[in-house]
Amino acid sequence: MAVWQISSGPRSGPYLDQFIKSGVALVGPGDTGPWRPSNPLPEWPQVRLFASEVQEGDIVLLRSGNSTVHAIGIVASGYLYLDQFDDVNGWDLQHARRVRWFRLPEDHHLDGVVFMGSSFGRVMQQDIISYAERFVNSPPRDWQLASLPPLPRPRPDLDEVPEDLREIIAVARDLGGALYWDAESFGPPPSEREMVTHLVVPFLRALGWAEEQVALEWRNTDVALFRSLPRTAGSCCLVVEAKRLGEGLDLALEQAKEYVRVTGSECDVLVTNGIRYRLHTRENGYSEAAYANLCRLRQPATELFARLRR
Repeated sequence: MAVWQISSGPRSGPYLDQFIKSGVALVGPGDTGPWRPSNPLPEWPQVRLFASEVQEGDIVLLRSGNSTVHAIGIVASGYLYLDQFDDVNGWDLQHARRVRWFRLPEDHHLDGVVFMGSSFGRVMQQDIISYAERFVNSPPRDWQLASLPPLPRPRPDLDEVPEDLREIIAVARDLGGALYWDAESFGPPPSEREMVTHLVVPFLRALGWAEEQVALEWRNTDVALFRSLPRTAGSCCLVVEAKRLGEGLDLALEQAKEYVRVTGSECDVLVTNGIRYRLHTRENGYSEAAYANLCRLRQPATELFARLRR
């Protein structure tokens, strides 16, 4: 029986509740497809470990930061690729294992800096292994045999791509679906600026925004949209914060909100990595209003297209 640790996400653990509610452990990146030994796409060490070395019955510590454990679980399945987790707070985490979790009544803080580096890995410190084994061998133990919670249903695919978006979506799928991830064929991943140039601006232009309404690096924003000229804080209606491919969108929201505050605009926020787009509206306290993944279009994407059209 091995002991593993898995991160519940950056900062305050943005997908902690999702793991426990759905009875899963998830790692990414997953947009490149299911892991398999012959997969020609780049292999991330944490994905290989998670898919090929974890065994049913192993112990998993669900943690955040370098030393905090929120839950302890028992692995309850082999490796799975679950497409319904293609966006978990902006992260592609389709590599999955079913896990029976026990949420600790209080977070357990281990002494010192314990967890370093990868979002998933094997625990080698003997004192942490002993702690985990004592926990699972102590009462109550009924949670270890409880029924697994149901998985969320996959969102239905979008049947037909809008005609005016077909070209840019085809480009996104060609680039983001495989080429960008293939270090041998492409080289290092594209920069944030490349994603803005090759995908974000063409996507906004396809939605009807004219050149003069789209500003790059306006008052330090990556992209800003203006409902009318002149381009001022009063006419700015959307601030776009872009991240590199493979970075979670949740990391971009707070930065974008700060840009809104500094510029003095009263506008919505779009966070993106060029492939994924998540709209947050000011009127609802910047809660998520719409989402689309251009490489994996689901029916809810029509809401994002409608809200962003000029």
